[in-house]
Order: sequence, then C-alpha cells, then structure tokens
Amino acid sequence: MKLAHFAFATLPFAIAAQAQGNTIEEILVTADFRPTNLSQLATSASVIDAEAINARGAEHLAQILNTAPNVNFSTGASRGRFFQIRGIGERSQFIEPVNPSVGLLVDGIDLTGIGGAATTLDIAQVEILRGPQGTLYGANALAGLINMVSAAPTQEFGGEVNATLGDYNIQTLSGAISGGLTDTLSARVALEQHSSDGYQDNAYLNIDDNQNIDEQTARAKLRWQPSDSLQLDVTGLYVNVDNGYDAFSLDNTRTTLSDNPGHDRAETTAGSARLQWRLNDAVSLVALGSHAQSDTEYGFDEDWTYADICSDFTCIYDGYSSTDNYLRDIDNTTADLRLVSNNERHEFGWVAGVYYRDQNESLLREYTYASGDFTSDFSAENTALYGQLDIPLSAALKLVTGLRYEERSADYRDSDEVSFSPEDDMLGGKLALEYHTDTTLYYGLISRGYKAGGFNSNTALPESSREYQPEFLWNYEVGAKFASNDSRITSNIAVFYQDRDDVQTKQSLLQQIDGNTCPCSFEDYTTNAAAGHSYGLEADINWQASEALRLFASLGLLRSEFDDFQSFAHADANPGEGEAYDLSGHDLPHAPHYQFTAGGEYFFTDHWFAQLEVEGKDSFYFSSRHEAQADAYELLNARLGYTAAHWELALWGRNLTDEDTQTRGFGAFGNDPRKGYATEPYYQFGEPRVVGLSGTYRF
Repeated sequence: MKLAHFAFATLPFAIAAQAQGNTIEEILVTADFRPTNLSQLATSASVIDAEAINARGAEHLAQILNTAPNVNFSTGASRGRFFQIRGIGERSQFIEPVNPSVGLLVDGIDLTGIGGAATTLDIAQVEILRGPQGTLYGANALAGLINMVSAAPTQEFGGEVNATLGDYNIQTLSGAISGGLTDTLSARVALEQHSSDGYQDNAYLNIDDNQNIDEQTARAKLRWQPSDSLQLDVTGLYVNVDNGYDAFSLDNTRTTLSDNPGHDRAETTAGSARLQWRLNDAVSLVALGSHAQSDTEYGFDEDWTYADICSDFTCIYDGYSSTDNYLRDIDNTTADLRLVSNNERHEFGWVAGVYYRDQNESLLREYTYASGDFTSDFSAENTALYGQLDIPLSAALKLVTGLRYEERSADYRDSDEVSFSPEDDMLGGKLALEYHTDTTLYYGLISRGYKAGGFNSNTALPESSREYQPEFLWNYEVGAKFASNDSRITSNIAVFYQDRDDVQTKQSLLQQIDGNTCPCSFEDYTTNAAAGHSYGLEADINWQASEALRLFASLGLLRSEFDDFQSFAHADANPGEGEAYDLSGHDLPHAPHYQFTAGGEYFFTDHWFAQLEVEGKDSFYFSSRHEAQADAYELLNARLGYTAAHWELALWGRNLTDEDTQTRGFGAFGNDPRKGYATEPYYQFGEPRVVGLSGTYRF
C-alpha cells in the first residue's frame, strides 16, 4: 500500500506543478440523465477506458474492476459475474431469484444479474457509479451502477483486426468495422472468438482444460441521424459462453479430483434502442428500450472428487458422489421514457420520466439427492415515476433534487407447491449541493437507495425465515474534483458514510445426506439483519507529466459492518433453533479495508512504449456465515509495445510475480471424506501469472 500512499501524498504538489506535454482528454459519462463530463459529475465515479482494457489484455469486465476504488467481484463460476460496490452486492445464485444490488447495463441493455455476458469486445469505456442511484436507476442499483458503452458507429469508414496468443492456450481473434451507409445512417459491427484452457488441472481425468473458456461475442450498432435534433441508436448483442467450471479442490490447490467437472454456460440474445429528439429549444424527449433473453446452465461436481476415492485413500467416512445443475431461462424487458430540459449547467433544469421493467425467469434444477427435478417460475414487474430539478442558487452554486417512486409486484410458483406474491412500494432520491469553479467541483450529496424484498422457497426453513423485507440505504457523501489550469492533471476524491436498514444477507442451512453427520447439502437462504453501516474514501489521480510520461493511481478505503445481527449460521443450528451467533460489529463480506492501483505509461520513442502497474487489495471475508477470508495481495502487471500508423504489437502480463489470490471461499462445511468431513475453508483461486502477445491492425 506504500506506493498508492505515495501517489496521493504527492497530490498537492502535482496540482501546483507546471507539467509539459499533452493534456488529459475529457471523459463524458453517459449513464446520467445527460452526458456529463466526469469532472462535473457530483457523485463518486470511475471510468475505465479502452486503453486500460487493452493494457491488461482483458476479455471480461471482472479483469478490470480492481482498477476502480471499492469495487469487488465474486466468482464461484468460470468468471467473476457477481459484483460488489462498497461491500454491497450478491456473491452467488442457486435456487431463488435474486434482487441484485449492482445494476449492469451494456449499451442500454439491462443485463443486471447476468454478469457472465459482460465481455469487453469493442468496449469504449466502463462507467462505474458508486453509491445508491435511487433517482437514476432504482431497485437494482442500491450499491451502484456499472454501465458498459461500446464504440459508436462513424460516418468515416474504418475498422481494426485484433489477435492475441498467450499461455494456458489463450487464443483470441476479433474485429470491428464501421462506416456510413447513407448520409444519415451509419453502422458498426464487431465480432470476437476467445478461448483458453483455463488455470486448473484435473488429476483424476488427467486433463488441463477442465476450467476452459470458450466465448463468442457479436455486436451490431446502427445510428440514424436525419437532423441535428433527432438521433436513433439501435444495438444488437449476442454472447455465447460455453465455459468449464471445476474450481474447488479438496487440497486447496489448482489441481482437482472431480469425475464430473462442471460447466458455466450462457447464451444471451439482446437488443436496445435509444431515441433522442430535441422537440424545441426548451425540451428533449429521450426514449430507451431493451430486451434480453438468456439461457443459462450452471452445474458442478458437488463432492469435488471421484466415487471410489476411499479405495485410493484412507477415509474416516465413506465418500459420496453427487452433481447439481441449474438451467435458467431469463427474459428481461425495460422501457424508459423521459423529458429532459435543454439547459446549460448554470441554468435551471429538470427531468421527468416513467420506467417499466418486466422480468420472467424459469428454473430447472437437476440434483442427485433430490427425489425428482425441481422447477420454478418467477415473474416481476417494476414501474417507477421519477424526476429531478437542477436549481441554480448563484453563478457557481447549484442545488440538485431528485425523487423516484417505484412499485414492484412479483409472482413465484415451484414444483414443491410453494408460492409467493410479494409487493413492495419503494422511495428513493437525492439532494446534492454543487459548487463549481473554473477548475474544481465541490459537492455534498445525500441519496437514498432501495432494494425489493423477497422469499426463500426451501420448505425446511421455518415460516419466520421464509420471507425477507426490502432494504433501504442512506448515503452521505462529500467530494471534490480538481483539474490543473493546463488540464494535465485531474484528480477526484470522495468521503462517504452509508447507513443501511433491514440489511439483506445470505445465510445457509446445512442438511445431512444419507443420515451421516456429514457430508451435508448446502442450502442458501436470505434474511434481514437489523442494520449496517459503512464509511470510507475513494480517490484517483491522472497526471500527464510530459509528452512521454503519464502517471495514475487510485485508492479505496472502506469500513463496513453489521450493527445488529443474530446469525444461526455459525451455531450448527437451523434458523429459529439453538443459540444465535452475534455478528454485530462483524465486517460485511467482500468488503476489503483497502484497494489501490498505481502505475505509469512511458513512451521511449514515438513508437516504443511501456506500462507498469501495481494493484493491491486487503483481506476480506467471503461470507457472513463463516470466518474464511481471502488473503491480502499485491499484483504486478506490465505491457511493452510498439505502435505505428496502422498497427500495434504488445507483450503484456498480469500477475507477473505469480501470486495466489482467492476470489471465492467457503468455510461452513467439510467436503473431504479423508478428514471425516471436518469443517475447513475451501478457496477458488484467481488468475496465476498470465502472459500474452496481442497485435492490432487498424484501417
């Protein structure tokens, strides 16, 4: 952490410096009601651009999230597809539908809860808004919002072809082409095939591709602009994921013993449309719609070993053999219609809109120890009214008020004859005071977010644990965004405190299999803790020190804990039975106390360049139901390349010192018959050292 501390300690001197060379380009954030310069956006936010994605050789969102302060992810799958912001967010999904805390948009398509589809093909920037987006996005953005934006169509003809080869048999081929079809219509098409053997071996099957990656992405975009006052953008997206999932080893190594390695598959076909029409000098109409249809299949070898392991090893208990498989069909449709005033930043402005979301999800679970297949059908409708006022108090001072009222009704039925029909009314919004100078924004923000309630379908749970209530969060934040007079230095800093009511948190019910003490089936359920809070700091700096040298750093500090929570997950008891375990004051899961990134890019000549980067993260708990933790780490990433007018060649590496990192963990059960199924922690590991060579040709 010393490197990041040094980077921020130099901030006052950097701001005063008279740097030479190129200026830092302005960054527009498109997730807000109006496209807004990042330096003028009065909330804590990060933007990860295409250059940062390419520097890491990243093919998926999870491979770049660590560059943003206080943003984390969870695996338990082939990819990091569950996201957390400021320690809030889901970490898994099994039987029940989930109400995500972090929204995910890809070109206006609502892919919230389908993080496996967040590939980075032709992505121009990733926008991360931290804190509740109670006015902007509502029920699925209690913790924040991730908005992925791909490159826009251009009237000028052009494109690029990219190829990557790397260790672990990494092979990637992609391309994009863009140009005008008529004077008013332009198009862009991008395609990618990405594959890898993955980073696990299977000693029982004698294979090294049991955690393979096989992903195809296709995107097509049209932009129709018949006049300066009218623009229509249409996007089509197809993502096909056919990955292996065999991540956990009884010995906590990268070598497994599974006889039925799992899989993590998803086929997503989606589209969106955005119409922006300037009705007159005073007001514009913005209409957004999206539809996504996903077929997913997630399965794993539950015993993590082979059936006759006890013939090869001495076992205290006989082994067991089982698999668990979840097939989901998910349809998600959204519509958002708003009127937006056409005003300058220092003028009075307003937004008024209506939002609709329709979600349908069907599940088929195939489980060895179930008497038959389990099926369920779930549907939910969200309807919201929202508005915002921007009120200038002086030439430099502005008051922003926002309010969103949302209704959600859901319906659930399953093959166990369980049914629920919850309905929730929720209210969120914000109040912000902004003070602008020529080079600085100071702001204070109070915002309220919300998350719908839900239910647990497991009939083994007592009635008192079958339903849980909506969660609400108050966010208090102050921040400042600076830019030097010559625009060669930019920096942002925010300090926040978050107060949560009826915190939704995962627990687990352990049930015996075949009458043994263990092995046990592991059944998730969700409950409400009375309250929780978090506070911290988020900061970043970018300094174009000269024409040849660019320096950057980011830092996130976080403290989060339950205020009043009696858990039964630590007491070897079912909910409502036995002695409760007091988790008051306990850290929230996936909430490391610090995260940082620091590095620089240097051009030796007009063609040769190098980038060096270090990222770090503190240890964190994997769950609120056990004490297993990830280790703290520091990783070194680097890139060395040659660029010319039309092409670029780069050698890159992630985790060059080959550190072991853990991205998912369990600690509430035992799964090893050789040890009598004694409770112990188990880990899924992040990437080892990965090195690749990428080439790009642009035309």
